[in-house]
Amino acid sequence: MPDLKAHIRQSTPIPLDAALACAPGEVLALVGPSGSGKSTLLRVIAGLYKPDEGRVSVGDDVWLDTAAGIATPPHRREVGFVFQSYALFPHMTALANVESALDHRPAADRPGRARELLALVHLDGLEARRPAELSGGQQQRVAVARALARDPKVLLLDEPFSAVDRATRKRLYREIAELRRSLDVPVVLVTHDLDEAVMLADRVAVLHRGRILQTGTPEEITTRPASPDVARLVDLRNVFEATVVDREGGGIALDWAGHRLDVSPDERFPVGTRVSWVVPDGFVVLHRRDRPSRGERENPVSGVIDSLLVIGQTAHVTMRIEGSEDLPLHFTVPAHVARRNGVEPGIPATVSLLVEGIHLMPPADNN
Repeated sequence: MPDLKAHIRQSTPIPLDAALACAPGEVLALVGPSGSGKSTLLRVIAGLYKPDEGRVSVGDDVWLDTAAGIATPPHRREVGFVFQSYALFPHMTALANVESALDHRPAADRPGRARELLALVHLDGLEARRPAELSGGQQQRVAVARALARDPKVLLLDEPFSAVDRATRKRLYREIAELRRSLDVPVVLVTHDLDEAVMLADRVAVLHRGRILQTGTPEEITTRPASPDVARLVDLRNVFEATVVDREGGGIALDWAGHRLDVSPDERFPVGTRVSWVVPDGFVVLHRRDRPSRGERENPVSGVIDSLLVIGQTAHVTMRIEGSEDLPLHFTVPAHVARRNGVEPGIPATVSLLVEGIHLMPPADNN
């Protein structure tokens, strides 16, 4: 199965300047705020929207090439599309909904193939039910089966889990993860939920105002963002600026509001350079009051607890840095750790910023 490639550009009504590629068997997640162009990109691939300029191809099949005057209509593009609202025919049974996408197969083969696909998405025995008689999760499964019925070269998922409750969503995540193992087509997923993207995708593309700011693995995106904009878009809250002050022993050091921080070597930034930097919550380690560990000598920073929010078994903590009270540092710890260490607003605390978690970026005004 060939790769999907798309390059789309337009200035109005939705500004777009984005290029993406997705390999067979790969899940590419498009994430970004509302209005960033995620769903529009899917619609361009599917042929439901024609941009001012663009090219969409799957291997040697060119579906769109505005320069060459090529614009294959949607019904002739081998695309499976799962919409946010599922878009099922309300008067048809689950079986008939799936059969409706099998018109490229002989009529005699359609009922059997539709049953196979419904079984694949765990809907055996529900073939005769209409959408109103199915739960939200079951309707989503019918929509997936119908998308697969087209024997697609590309599968597009547009916020497919947003209309179901959290428990159903978790079950559907597992089922989609299992299903994708049997698919050898590019899968493009649009989601506003970064956790969903991290769980399901091989690569993540971060969109903002119609532009893809960074594409990478979930780990790259969430620990090594390309810019402060990307860091904030993927909800990394500890984004600061500092100056490179030293390059000794193979590493470098930062001056961050009067605090010296050792960081990993980075040849992009010579001494004197102003940089942005980020440290994910998981690389901020709270010092134990009773028995500090050896690792806590790494970039120790003291301050005062500003806020504490316990959600389930996790405590979300904000600490104001000593001498720079306008710099909030965010981190999480297990709720029992917060209780054991007496973490509460107004209490002094010390944390370590682990070297391996500090990532340097060009300052925001250079992006």
